[in-house]
Amino acid sequence: MEATASLVPLVGVSGACLAVGVPRATFYRWRRDGRGDHGQQALGAAGGAAAPPAAPAETAPAPPHPRALSVAERQAVLDVLHSERFCDTAPAEVYATLLDEGRYLAAERTMYRLLAAAGETGERRHQRVHPAYAKPELLATGPNQVWSWDITKLLGPAKWTYFYLYVLLDIFSRYVVGWLVADREQAALAERLMADTAEKQGIPPGQLTLHADRGSSMTSKPVAFLLADLGITKTHSRPHVSNDNPFSEAQFKTLKYRPDFPTRFENLAHARAFCREFFPWYNTEHRHSGLGLLTPDAVHHGQAHAVQATRQQVLQAAYAAHPERFVRHPPAPPPVPTAVWINPPRPATPPQEVSH
Repeated sequence: MEATASLVPLVGVSGACLAVGVPRATFYRWRRDGRGDHGQQALGAAGGAAAPPAAPAETAPAPPHPRALSVAERQAVLDVLHSERFCDTAPAEVYATLLDEGRYLAAERTMYRLLAAAGETGERRHQRVHPAYAKPELLATGPNQVWSWDITKLLGPAKWTYFYLYVLLDIFSRYVVGWLVADREQAALAERLMADTAEKQGIPPGQLTLHADRGSSMTSKPVAFLLADLGITKTHSRPHVSNDNPFSEAQFKTLKYRPDFPTRFENLAHARAFCREFFPWYNTEHRHSGLGLLTPDAVHHGQAHAVQATRQQVLQAAYAAHPERFVRHPPAPPPVPTAVWINPPRPATPPQEVSH
């Protein structure tokens, strides 16, 4: 290394290393580790092969920083953090509490560093653990087995004024079995709507499951007591999960994307008048894509197979008249679903065979 002292100021480290064929990283590493002989051999032998480096010399441990806490001081900080008083308190609160009491042990960041070195940087505070909400898995193979219900807002005549539309929907047939428009959201109104609709549909105890999200009206005790009296099982969506109540949300979209849906309703009578026209159309005229393009009314009242048979006859006649127009196969009407799920379970993964 000393032999290169005159060369490096003239051509620089890069030039010297390039001239003798030694990487700069090797030169710097040798100089850092104090292996001057190897650096001298490498840079002194022009074009020669570099000699193999010697084993690095053991370096002495760095002395502690003058501002660092002593071992006793670090242990005192940990003892305070582990104490019964502060064992579930964040270091920031410990730091502030001690300052208010006229004590200073260490900075807040130092407390975090000491906890990190001890592997204790997880949540220290005692907190309420929410229960694990199970994903609702509901199956309907016919009408009046699973209903979904929800409440949506309809804009009123002025800003911040709303009317509330309650809708009960059969998920198998998409048939709106009951609806109500009110000027407020209240559990008593939902209770009355459910009781009247269950009586109108002739629901026996133990047959129906009613699914909803976790709104205040949906989870209220009056509604729960009513459903228990009627023998109706209730289920709820998981918190902050938007796809646990998809059928009601889709129905609301159909409602609000109609061309004649008003931007604002003048009054409660206007909102009710609109719904009196919309829901009969939705139930009896709207061909639903999820029902094989049948109306909810036909599926809900058991007319689906008759309508499908009529459609099949029409398509057979069209095929007999012009078979060349149907290239792949004879036409058939869209199939009608036989089962409707909310969150269908995932199919079980078959065990993999292990080769020996």
